[in-house]
Amino acid sequence: MTITYESVLDDMVAVAREAGALTLSHFKRFRDIEIGIKGPADFVSDADKESELLIRRYLFERYPDWSFTGEEFPPVDKDDQEYRWLVDPIDGTTNFINGMHYTISIALRRGNETVAGVLYNPPADEMFTAIKGQGAFMNGERLKVSEQTDIGLMTVGTGLPIPSLSLYPGAYERLDAIRAPIGAVRIVGSAANSCAYVAMGRLTGYYEETGFVDTASGILFVEEAGGIVTDWWGRGPEYFERTGAMIVANKATHAYLLEMLKGVPRKEPR
Repeated sequence: MTITYESVLDDMVAVAREAGALTLSHFKRFRDIEIGIKGPADFVSDADKESELLIRRYLFERYPDWSFTGEEFPPVDKDDQEYRWLVDPIDGTTNFINGMHYTISIALRRGNETVAGVLYNPPADEMFTAIKGQGAFMNGERLKVSEQTDIGLMTVGTGLPIPSLSLYPGAYERLDAIRAPIGAVRIVGSAANSCAYVAMGRLTGYYEETGFVDTASGILFVEEAGGIVTDWWGRGPEYFERTGAMIVANKATHAYLLEMLKGVPRKEPR
C-alpha cells in the first residue's frame, strides 16, 4: 500500500474530530470534571486520558509500525522508529477544566522533521492543518503570518510560568519589559493554539518555555505560514526542541523578542 502525506493528513483530521467530539462531551459539563494533579499547576482529567487512548487506537489500527509519544502515557516504541506521532490530547487542560478553549494536537515526525500537523479547537470548530512544504491552512483557508512591523501595534502571546519550573529566571521582569512598548500581551492558555494564532495573524508573535509535544504541529504551521521559529538566542530546532524556550513570530516581532530575551542567562540543554 502506498502512503501519501495527504492521506495521512486525512486520517489525522478524522481522529482529531473524533477526539474533539469525545472531549466536548466532558467540556459541556466542565464544572463536574474530576481533576488530577501531575505537578505544580499541571492538571489532568479523565478526558485527557480518554482522548489520548482514542487517538492512539485509531492511529495504530492504520499505521501499526509507527511509534507514538503522548502526554498522558509512556511512549510506544515500535521496531521501525522512522515515523513517530507526537500527540497532546488536550493542550490547555487548565482552560478545559474551566470551560475555556483548548486544542487537540497531532504531529507526525519523520526522523528529526515534522512532516504533517493537525490542531483542532473543538469549541470553535477550527481545524488547522499542514504538510511540510505545502502551506498551512485553517478550515481550508491558507494561513499567512501578520505583516505588522510597528512595535506599538504588536500583539504577543506568552504564558505565566511557575517560578520553580522556569529554566530561565526573571520571567515576570522580562514580561514587564516586553509589554511596555507593544500593543498587547495575550495569554491564550494553549501553547499549540498560540502558535496557530501566530500562523494566522491573530498574534504577531509568541514566546514561552513549553513542551515540544505540545507545539510540534504549531511550529510547522508558523513555518509554513512564513513565520520564524528559533530559541531565545536565535538558534534552531536542535535547541528549542530540547529546552522548550522558543520564539515563534513574524519577522519584525521575532527581531523584537530576540532583542528583549537575549540577555536571559543561558542554561544549555542536557
